[in-house]
Amino acid sequence: MLYPAFIKLENRQCLVVGGGKVAARKVKMLLMCGAKVRVVSPQVVEELAALAAAGEIEWVQRGFVAGDTAGAFLVVSATDDREVNSQVARECAAGNILLNVVDQPEFCSFYVPSVIRRGELTVAISTGGKSPLLARKLREKLEKVFPPAYGEFLEYLGSLRREIISRYPAAKEEVLDKLVTPEVFRALEKNDVTAAKELVKGVYDRYWSEPPDGAS
Repeated sequence: MLYPAFIKLENRQCLVVGGGKVAARKVKMLLMCGAKVRVVSPQVVEELAALAAAGEIEWVQRGFVAGDTAGAFLVVSATDDREVNSQVARECAAGNILLNVVDQPEFCSFYVPSVIRRGELTVAISTGGKSPLLARKLREKLEKVFPPAYGEFLEYLGSLRREIISRYPAAKEEVLDKLVTPEVFRALEKNDVTAAKELVKGVYDRYWSEPPDGAS
């Protein structure tokens, strides 16, 4: 059984071993999360070279050598060389460093899920490394269930939540629970964020005029 978690990587040192297209995708995701990224590879694709030239990543232009994982919080090995991946895995295990090895789950201490992002809303799907294809197919299916409207709606709901907690500290759970109704979900499924917001606002406005029991 895997323990699901979302990891904060802002200003954390992360290492990517490899410089191909897969490595570039991993680097892009790490940068989106605010990580400091070092890439170790003799050659890199154009996208990584441009990031290095712009100072957005550090590129160590050589193969992996012992000690390269030092100081890393998290490592991704994205090479097709099993011996290199094995060496990276041994070093990470010795240093208690989080490691993902692309397409070689036996070396991993964590798996990267298939992800749907709608702003701050993140839906992650994992098959425990058994079938990345199934995870991708499920993600494609769920992308239709969670259209882009969810991202904007989440921002609105987050700001409203802060106001509710401040105004109704004793009854916040009751108020929050009643905001998102089946009608709101139906609006979001149609990608109609305006209608979803209006429905929530209608519920909230009623609480302004008729506070729940225990509200202050």
